[in-house]
Amino acid sequence: MLTRIDHIGIACRNLDETVKFYEETYGFTVFHSEVNEEQGVREAMLKINETSDGGASYLQLLEPIREDSTVAKWLEKNGEGVHHIAFGTADVDGDADAIRGKGVRVLYDEPRRGSMGSRITFLHPKDCHGVLTELVTSAPADAEH
Repeated sequence: MLTRIDHIGIACRNLDETVKFYEETYGFTVFHSEVNEEQGVREAMLKINETSDGGASYLQLLEPIREDSTVAKWLEKNGEGVHHIAFGTADVDGDADAIRGKGVRVLYDEPRRGSMGSRITFLHPKDCHGVLTELVTSAPADAEH
């Protein structure tokens, strides 16, 4: 069962400048940053609030580190802006299977590693009214990321 908006992913060309904008304009601060080689991005997670299920809601700022990454290709086609919305779930595998059973294409056969040690998969935007949708199971609170 999907429990929250985990994050909204925003594609940007310059992560440092975009982080500075969100810090200076809205007062948000970087909660976590990392390079995800598999996804081909450098990212910053800005925590917005805590949620009742023990998770949190974030803005995820994404800068491509390779021209062949999906975010780089998306930026080339669409420019900077909202890239995807991610819903939190305690069971990314089960929810992905259930959604697949309803005819929605799930982009990964098995969930992959996401930000902060999470497990993720994506749903095809053509099956989700034009919205690239991510499902996220957060890493356990005691896990290192």
